[in-house]
Amino acid sequence: MKYLIVGLGNIGPEYELTRHNIGFLTADRLADKQDCQWKSDRLAFKTEFKHKGRSIHLIKPTTYMNLSGKAVNYWMKELQIPKENILVIVDDVAIPFGKIRMRSKGSAAGHNGLKNIEELTGGQDYPRLRMGIGDNFPKGRQIDFVLGRFTKGEFDTLPEMMDKAIDMTMSFCTVGISQAMTQFND
Repeated sequence: MKYLIVGLGNIGPEYELTRHNIGFLTADRLADKQDCQWKSDRLAFKTEFKHKGRSIHLIKPTTYMNLSGKAVNYWMKELQIPKENILVIVDDVAIPFGKIRMRSKGSAAGHNGLKNIEELTGGQDYPRLRMGIGDNFPKGRQIDFVLGRFTKGEFDTLPEMMDKAIDMTMSFCTVGISQAMTQFND
């Protein structure tokens, strides 16, 4: 069985530790835990590892967030991985910071990266791991907030949050989305 885990974010040092890059940060942490090395490949940084008999392919699209679907669609087809075996790790302002929700499908909820994935893969029926970054911003300042860096307090709790997301990801790959959602969703 093959799985494609997609951490969403923007490339470049100016975006490195921003809220919008929590998908990249989580993918990096997972790769570190598996002792994997990233390599630059078509439309993404890519690595892979084996876990309990499964081949897990991990990508960080290099297309920038709003064109993430190009990388997801390419690697889904290239690796011949069905949509139900794809998990997109993404930031979500509608969820309080620190909370994580796994869903088997759903709307983009205004997230341009998810919108592009929907457009290019043909629908909303792909699993996603929504990592809450909160909505602590004044009206009209959402872009500044998501492209802003974590507060000191958030940064201090980020490793614990990412570790939970990794546990959820590995559970998705081994026991399936239904059991993973039952076990982990708040």
